[in-house]
Amino acid sequence: MLQSMTGYGRASGTYKDKTISVEIRSLNSKFMDTRFRVPATYKEKEGELKRIIANKMHRGKIDLLIETDSAKGEADFSINKNLFKAYYRELKEMSEELGIEQTDYITSIMRIPNVVGPSGNELDPEEWKVVVTTIKEALQKISDFRMDEGQVTEDDLKERVNSIIQSLSEVPPFEAERIEKMRERLNQNLAEYLGSENIDKNRFEQEMIFYIEKIDISEEKSRLAQHCEYFLEQLADTKNIQKGRKLSFIGQEMGREINTLGAKAYSSGLQRLVVKMKDDLEKIKEQVANVV
Repeated sequence: MLQSMTGYGRASGTYKDKTISVEIRSLNSKFMDTRFRVPATYKEKEGELKRIIANKMHRGKIDLLIETDSAKGEADFSINKNLFKAYYRELKEMSEELGIEQTDYITSIMRIPNVVGPSGNELDPEEWKVVVTTIKEALQKISDFRMDEGQVTEDDLKERVNSIIQSLSEVPPFEAERIEKMRERLNQNLAEYLGSENIDKNRFEQEMIFYIEKIDISEEKSRLAQHCEYFLEQLADTKNIQKGRKLSFIGQEMGREINTLGAKAYSSGLQRLVVKMKDDLEKIKEQVANVV
């Protein structure tokens, strides 16, 4: 079964008087890319957070948000008052010295590193257990979301690949037609240039064999059919969740064969089938780009 790279999961837990809320969002990405917005007291655990997420998500751009709310209104941060005062005095003196209109410095000073930091309280191991449990609950929700999205994608991919297989099955009638048209066109051109009585029939048949071999598409049809079947086999594989890169590679191989069919078409009917196959393949590529 496929797993989409886009999803959303939310969960909450409680520790003593504190409510811990976790939100996880994921988007498309070629690699695993994690970003965190967590309270200062949890910063020391970012390495562990990365491992927990990587074990479940595998691939995608992951945003993790953790918020805490204390019933007592206690803050998880503190202001370095001495450092704040020092910055304030320096800025005020510079404003007076340079004749700059004094403004509210508070917002600017609060953004300076180390002015605002953790409250100083050590992280309680029991609180961290609650945080991890809540994160895993959110991860399970986003995983379920991504699996549901993946099922929709898988159904669409099957439909598109089967459409290519169907188009491929409609190719043979146009093969015989284009060879006959080529024979008529060559014969007519030679007759106009040399005269019908001057055409060497044996040489003409030799040239026809050369052109027929040149535009033969039997190998392309066979390889395209094999690629399509392999693509469907990978979709049906229930053991492997991470299929995006492999399906993308198979899609590229399908594209090569379809392009060659188009280059050798020499038939408006066959060309229309090639255009339809290309359209299906483009939609396949778009969908595969969102698969883990």
